[in-house]
Amino acid sequence: MTDAPISVEEFRATSGAIEREVGKVIVGQQALVRQLIVTLLAGGNALLEGVPGLGKTLLVRTLAQVIDCTFSRIQFTPDLMPADIVGGTILAHDEASGERAFRFEPGPVFAHLVLADEINRALPRTQSALLEAMQERRVTVAKTTHDLPQPFFVLATQNPLEMEGTYPLPEAQLDRFFYKLDVYFPTLEELLEIADRTTSARQAQPVVVAHADTIRRMQLLARQVPIGSHVTEFAARLLKATHPDDAAAPDLVKRYVRYGASPRGLQAMVLGAKVTALLAGRYNVSFEDIQMAARPALRHRLILNFEGQAEGITPDRLIEAALKGLAVKAR
Repeated sequence: MTDAPISVEEFRATSGAIEREVGKVIVGQQALVRQLIVTLLAGGNALLEGVPGLGKTLLVRTLAQVIDCTFSRIQFTPDLMPADIVGGTILAHDEASGERAFRFEPGPVFAHLVLADEINRALPRTQSALLEAMQERRVTVAKTTHDLPQPFFVLATQNPLEMEGTYPLPEAQLDRFFYKLDVYFPTLEELLEIADRTTSARQAQPVVVAHADTIRRMQLLARQVPIGSHVTEFAARLLKATHPDDAAAPDLVKRYVRYGASPRGLQAMVLGAKVTALLAGRYNVSFEDIQMAARPALRHRLILNFEGQAEGITPDRLIEAALKGLAVKAR
């Protein structure tokens, strides 16, 4: 294992290989796969939302296979308990000495890539068991702190909240997701390709193209990408424009938003833009990179008021209004 970052050329080659191998299994969804890779290389956690049957779980499992990381799946259900996630202390028998002693038994969260499947079907108490792991890459059980493997990612899937048997994620937990990614329904051509791939005798087998240490070195390079102060200021102004009490906030935000995005949203935009720049073959961040990162980085961090919810206003529409407001003032 080395602490040296990977080269820019190797970064692009490896990320491209990951994307191609995932594409052998996942039909379409190119933008989704690219944004998931951005999240991975930025060292963040991703929340994937879509109706059942769109391949969210298959996508995460395929990604873990391609990067050869330890993988753990947790199926969130209403009866799932926090100890089922982080583990617990058990009374173990030592056959050598014949004595009994308490020993920590790690839960499924101790893996490089953790799939939290249908996370919003569990009770809020169980959902909150992931808070420390997602933010600090460690868990505390019985006053003892245990470090998680590095790199560590939580990729959670979520059904739309209007579906039966779901519980809204707490705002504090939503804020710990780097990106929220929408999974869209396939086109007719993609449906035909899905049917052909999944009902034939031959099944696609992606190959390993990266390892945990490779991903960690790619993350190191991403953080070294320079960003101009004027570009960072643009991202900060965009974040402030999502707050209804800010002078630069557009009328839509002032009318429909209760709380704007947190500073974590700024961090996600900047880091996501750095990875996006590298994927495009550039070693500097542009305004366009920030704009591409804005929607997945901010959409789950905006809290609408009652009027906004009643009118069916989408966070993406509010972010678009904030972007247009900044573009007009920049002229």
